[in-house]
Amino acid sequence: MPVIEVRGLRKTYGDKVAVDDVSLTVEPGEVYGVLGRNGAGKTTTVEAVAGLRNPDAGTLSVLGLDPRRDRARVRQILGVQLQDAELHSALTVHELVRLHRSFYRGGADPEELIDRVGLTDRRRTRFENLSGGQQQRLNIALALVGRPRVVILDELTTGLDPEARRGMWAMVERLRDGGVTVMLVSHHMEEVERLCDRVALIDKGRVAAVDTPAGLIARSGLDQQVRFRTAEPFDTAVLDRLDEVDAVRLDGDQVVATGSGNLLHAVSTALVGAGVTALDTRFERATLEDAFLTLTGSRFDGEA
Repeated sequence: MPVIEVRGLRKTYGDKVAVDDVSLTVEPGEVYGVLGRNGAGKTTTVEAVAGLRNPDAGTLSVLGLDPRRDRARVRQILGVQLQDAELHSALTVHELVRLHRSFYRGGADPEELIDRVGLTDRRRTRFENLSGGQQQRLNIALALVGRPRVVILDELTTGLDPEARRGMWAMVERLRDGGVTVMLVSHHMEEVERLCDRVALIDKGRVAAVDTPAGLIARSGLDQQVRFRTAEPFDTAVLDRLDEVDAVRLDGDQVVATGSGNLLHAVSTALVGAGVTALDTRFERATLEDAFLTLTGSRFDGEA
């Protein structure tokens, strides 16, 4: 049984259609990414999954439970970290984690969890005195305090420095290794490529594509490129006849070979065999951002 199932979700705000016929299926134990530009409908979708938005049409389930009708039961199995969560400003980190721990029949040790999210030296600090990144870490701790079987993380690493960001990535990997299913909304391409087993590209309220990060890049049909210079002119037929090479062209003083497969190795081997010395060699491959642009027709603006 899918852990999260969304069928025909639709949500409007006045005349604006935020989500239009979105269908998603999240399997047990996977990290499922939701990627889209500003206003694409990502947050509305995950808030509906969490039972925080009442859809105009469609059905949703979390481990077979309806997020609205079975709200109390869903809260015991689903942890949610959303952007701009409002917490009691006068309570300390320690007090907030202990308070939220009391909402669950079972759960994590508050002290251990505070340490895991890197707030050990801020446990006695009031929420209002935390930096934006520290508030984000606290929100993540609160999402995990009930030891949920399913977690929604909306912009997990917003406001975190590179070291803290990688620490959070490692935490998500440990959650997956422990069998927790994660739904991750993110605008960090590196984050999505590293963590997500599958990714849904959301564009203008609809699902444009669902696949692994590598699968989305492959589906975009974008080629790899090897760029290099040579000290002396050479016959590009050396590269044209390679199975991995689709085309060879000149770009100023650079030779550009495009293709697929193990392109860099094939080009390098052919050049060495022909006695050609390549200078300033650079390998480029299509990125997830390139795939997003190709598959949706919309430029990714990096906005959460």
